[in-house]
Amino acid sequence: MKTTFKKVLCLVLTLALMVPVLAACKSDELEVPSFSDSTIKIGLTGPLTGGTAVYGTAVYNSAKLAVSEINEAGGLDGIMFSLEMIDDQHKPELVANSYATLLEKGMQISLGTVTTAPGLEFKELSYEDNVFFLTPSATGDAIPEYANGFQMCFADSNQGTASAVYFNENYQGKKVGAFYKSDDEYSTGILAKFEESLDDSFGSIVKASFKGEESDFNQQVQALKDCDIIFMPIYYTPASQFMTAGKSVIKANAVYFGCDGLDGVDAIDGFDINSVPQEVSYLSHFNSNATTGAAADFIKKYNETFDSEKEPLNQFGAAAYDCVYAIFEALKAAKAEGKNIDGSTSASEMCEILKAQFTGNFEYHGITGKPEADGKSSISWTENGFVNKEAVKYIVKEAN
Repeated sequence: MKTTFKKVLCLVLTLALMVPVLAACKSDELEVPSFSDSTIKIGLTGPLTGGTAVYGTAVYNSAKLAVSEINEAGGLDGIMFSLEMIDDQHKPELVANSYATLLEKGMQISLGTVTTAPGLEFKELSYEDNVFFLTPSATGDAIPEYANGFQMCFADSNQGTASAVYFNENYQGKKVGAFYKSDDEYSTGILAKFEESLDDSFGSIVKASFKGEESDFNQQVQALKDCDIIFMPIYYTPASQFMTAGKSVIKANAVYFGCDGLDGVDAIDGFDINSVPQEVSYLSHFNSNATTGAAADFIKKYNETFDSEKEPLNQFGAAAYDCVYAIFEALKAAKAEGKNIDGSTSASEMCEILKAQFTGNFEYHGITGKPEADGKSSISWTENGFVNKEAVKYIVKEAN
C-alpha cells in the first residue's frame, strides 16, 4: 500500500532566553560548524529542554550527524554545511525571537520546528521572508500551507487515514476504542480523519478524552476496558500514564495503537513498558530496531556517536537525518543544472531553488519509510508540501 502524505520581529534574544539555549546543547560528542559566510547555513528550533526534549534532542543529534558526514565527504563541491539550533521549549511564544536570531545570523535554509504548535508560528514568519523549510516532525496539516514549506513526516490527517486503512485491513470484527486529548489539534485532527476513513462495519467507536495536564486516567480506563484495540493519537507521556492505569483493567490481549507521538514511550524515565501486558504499537516511517539496510547503518552510527541511554534515538531523529540529506541532494541536483549555490546565496534565492526541486521530479532515497530492495526508501513530495512514502506498523512491545 502506497500512502500519500502531503518582519523582522524582536531581533534581540534576551539573556534569559540564551541561558537555556546554551545549557540545552548537551551533545558535545559531535561538533559541526556554526554559521559563517563560507558555509551553507541550516537553522532550526525545537525543544531541547522540557517535556518534549526527547524529540528535539534526537532531531538535533541526527541533523548534526548528517552535516558531519556530508562535510567529511567534501560538502557541496567543497562548500561545507553548518547547523545551528535554538531551544524553543515547545513554546510558540519563543519562536519569533529564535527565528529572527537565526535569520540575522545568516540562515539560508531551515528545518523549521520540531513540534507543530511552534511550527504554526514559524510558517508565517518564514513565508514573509521566503525561507525554505523541510520539517522532520511538525505534523500539522497547516504546517506546509505556503509554497516554501515541506514535511518529511506524515501530516496529521494522513496519519489518521493511514491508521484507519490499517484497521480496515487487519482488525475487522474487533471492538475499537479511542483515547485522545480533546484540546490538542494534533490529537483531534488525527482522530477526525481516522473516524472518517474507518470502515462502517466497525460501528461507533468508544471514545474517552482528557484535557490539559490531566494525568489521572482511571475514568477513561473504565470507559475503554472492554475494547480490543485502543487508538491513541497522543504523545508518549499521557500514553504511558494511561497504560499504567490500565495494566490490570484493560484486556490483556488488547492492542494499544498510536501514531508518531508514541515514539519514545519505551524510553521514559520511571516507566517500565514491559510491565504493560498489552501490545504497544504505532504506525511509523522508521523502525528504530532495524538490523539491516540504511536504517540499521544510521542507528549504529547514532549509537556510537551519542549517549543513546540519555539521548535516545527515535523516528524524529531519523527524519531529521533524512531532511539534511534530502536538502543536500536537492542542492546537488540544482547545482548540476547550473544553479549558483554557496554561502552567499540569499535565503530567498535558496528557497526558489529548493522549491523547484521539491515540486519537480526530485526523488530522495532515505532511511525513513518502508525500505525497498536496496535497503532505502523512496521519498518524494507533492506540490502542497506533503511527503510521499510508505508507512509500516512498528511494534514497540509484544503482548505478554
